[in-house]
Amino acid sequence: MAEKPAHEPLKEAGDPKHAARATRSAGRKMRSLLLDAASPLFRERGLSGTAITDIAAAANAFPSQITYYFRTKEALFVECACRELLYLARATEQAALKARAPRDYTHALAETVTTSDSVAFFAEALTLTRRRQDLAPLVERTIERLHREGARAYASQVARHGWRSLRAPDESSRRFWAVAIGVILEGYAMGRSPEALCAEMLRVLGEQAKSSDDTARLRLVDARDASSNSNEED
Repeated sequence: MAEKPAHEPLKEAGDPKHAARATRSAGRKMRSLLLDAASPLFRERGLSGTAITDIAAAANAFPSQITYYFRTKEALFVECACRELLYLARATEQAALKARAPRDYTHALAETVTTSDSVAFFAEALTLTRRRQDLAPLVERTIERLHREGARAYASQVARHGWRSLRAPDESSRRFWAVAIGVILEGYAMGRSPEALCAEMLRVLGEQAKSSDDTARLRLVDARDASSNSNEED
């Protein structure tokens, strides 16, 4: 009678679970390649000026792969715009990490946002979803994530530096992006420079928080006023 092997043989590469994982990994890689190829083309030529064959050629893929992963060119456009906006949000957070005062923090955020065309790209996707409500859920999820991560980053900076925020983190994040979209769209229509857009954003946003030094000075002034009033009453 043959002896049983001391160890169970390794599963072959053709194992269904292994094949499923490999397929998913290859699918994610191809989707990413298509998004990488499509984004610069959409930004340069717009939706109508970009053909599926152009995107496929840039990604070294087949046109049928675009329709397989994204169904339509419009869906690919919206997903590209949403991804680019989230990349921009991450870049703004990184740019503002070195800020030591609330004013510098807001300036770093505004400057990063206004030197990119990602907000205008996303605005085109917003307009598109008015006619394609099937694409709206992706935009909605992107906006929710944008606000959630923005609030987290802002709250972290406030806690780290001991600032006194004038608004709740969630409110500050929503206000920042609402102002960014409005100012940038108006500025693009008027042909304004990134520097002008940044200045306008800072003007509209105003003061977002006070540093610990500002708070200490306010307390000192309040204490002096209280002391002065007390002396006058005496």
